[in-house]
Amino acid sequence: MTERVKNLFSDSSRRPLLSIFYTAGYPELDSTAPIFQILEKSGVDFVELGIPFSDPIADGPVIQQSSAIALDNGMNVAKVIAQVREIRESCEMPIFLMGYLNPALQYGFERFLDDISEAGADGVILPDLPLLDYERKYREEFEKRNLSNVFLITPQTPEERIRKLDELSTGFLYVVSSPSITGSKLQMNQQRDEYLSRVQGYNLKNPLIVGFGISDRESFLAVTQYTAGAIIGTAFIRLLEEHGIDERKIEEYIFSVKGVEA
Repeated sequence: MTERVKNLFSDSSRRPLLSIFYTAGYPELDSTAPIFQILEKSGVDFVELGIPFSDPIADGPVIQQSSAIALDNGMNVAKVIAQVREIRESCEMPIFLMGYLNPALQYGFERFLDDISEAGADGVILPDLPLLDYERKYREEFEKRNLSNVFLITPQTPEERIRKLDELSTGFLYVVSSPSITGSKLQMNQQRDEYLSRVQGYNLKNPLIVGFGISDRESFLAVTQYTAGAIIGTAFIRLLEEHGIDERKIEEYIFSVKGVEA
């Protein structure tokens, strides 16, 4: 993994970590770098930058719509990589590219890894990348480039598989908070807490970062008592949908989640 990722997760004073997901090329094609700069300035710890795809099956309607708009704006894998390169001219916050396997395969997988590494990305999250394919075909390619690969677990994932996914992940393990699509309201219930507590108790090698259904300080604090941090996606994209790239609104939102006074 890159030094940026090592430093991020070795600094316990920064926890709980806040990650923001947003879609590259949304709301405008050239929005990606300006949004990133505001997020870094506002105290976000790392970003998951979404690669738009025409069939985002795991995403809720808000992220699906942002992906469709980004594609209509002309976004593609090559432009995402160019925007990562642009971001790296002024920002140091870690970047994980998140998307689906198909666009990376269409681009050429090893070429994809070469280009995102050269541009300054720190890793990828491809929820539909088969574990065996990664282990047999791609693991060495990631390691050669110091790129992290992050796998996801859900409440239905058996312990044995969780441990295998943890073994093969580098950087962090993405803990899906509930068996739902993105954007679902987090259920503040005993079942969720028992799940997160159970995974916490496995003492895995990777930090746990929880996503899906987190939107505000209350839900952020509820899940980070069990994990190293949490990811907000849908709620942030709704903010962009309503206000555009409004630096004050973005800053206020991030401060509110982190419990920082403006």
